[in-house]
Amino acid sequence: MNSTAALETVWRDVVTTSYQALSDVVAGIADDQWNLPTPCSDWTVTQVIQHAAGDQLAYAAALGVGPGPSYNPFDPSGTIDGTPATLVREAIEQTAAAWATVSAETATVPTPLPHGDLPTPVAATLAALDAAVHAWDIAIATNQPSPLTDDLSAHLLTAARTIHPAPGSGTDAEIIEPLRQWGAYAPIVEATTTTPTTELLHYLGRTTA
Repeated sequence: MNSTAALETVWRDVVTTSYQALSDVVAGIADDQWNLPTPCSDWTVTQVIQHAAGDQLAYAAALGVGPGPSYNPFDPSGTIDGTPATLVREAIEQTAAAWATVSAETATVPTPLPHGDLPTPVAATLAALDAAVHAWDIAIATNQPSPLTDDLSAHLLTAARTIHPAPGSGTDAEIIEPLRQWGAYAPIVEATTTTPTTELLHYLGRTTA
């Protein structure tokens, strides 16, 4: 079964679960934790929140809903107008509304990724991956339980490892690899993995020890 078929019946639930995970983790941050370091190198908790919200707004804009983020998600300032919870809630609501416009018959959708249009289940699950993994980053930084379940992680890993022509070269590669070369993900952590969650995190350059 290819990745598109594997995700066809689950992607909407994956998106909902991942967005809820991000919202819940942000709600659990204590007042003295906003400037703590995170597994995302050089970014604080607040900056990861800005990045995660901005990425979702970019997905929404690609789908034709909203203008996209008003800042560069890859250069978060660390200062939020209003509250982080509001920023995340508005981003999630806008992006969830955008995914709701996508019918079951829509084979491909535009994305903010350099890959451009992708199969709908893959594109949606990659948006979910962004939210869920950054929720994990925040949870680890703020001593909250991991929001990742093995079932969710398995679906996210399926999307991440989808084979697709790489932007520019057109050479078939796992979809994360061009993004990794660009700097969006750290190198794969070479370690013995025992669960889908640890496999996902190691694949995305996160250490779990």
